Amino acid sequence: MIEICPLADLPAGEAKRVLVPPHPPIAVFHTEDGAVYALDDTCTHQDASLADGWVEDCRVECPLHASTFDLRTGGVDQPPAKVGVRAHAVTVQDGTIYVELSDETPNLPPGVSYGASA
Repeated sequence: MIEICPLADLPAGEAKRVLVPPHPPIAVFHTEDGAVYALDDTCTHQDASLADGWVEDCRVECPLHASTFDLRTGGVDQPPAKVGVRAHAVTVQDGTIYVELSDETPNLPPGVSYGASA
């Protein structure tokens, strides 16, 4: 498990981009209703950070071309992206957010690679 940060350091409604070399970055979302989710941070359509997107109704909208991804599953809900991103298991223990990275192969946009996933 990767320790992300204290829950108190990620206000509700905010997201945090986390570098986890040699893996692709992840985005950790703290929703307005208090839930915490983690997805691969890179949109599968083009290289854009989902942590910079807009969250509404348990979905994040990519800031570049408006594809939306389900925070619970990583599934893509709206084009132009055609494939989803990996969702990662999140645990909040003693007020700290932890993420267990998925062992699935990441879906990255054309031309983007990260260490072990290259």
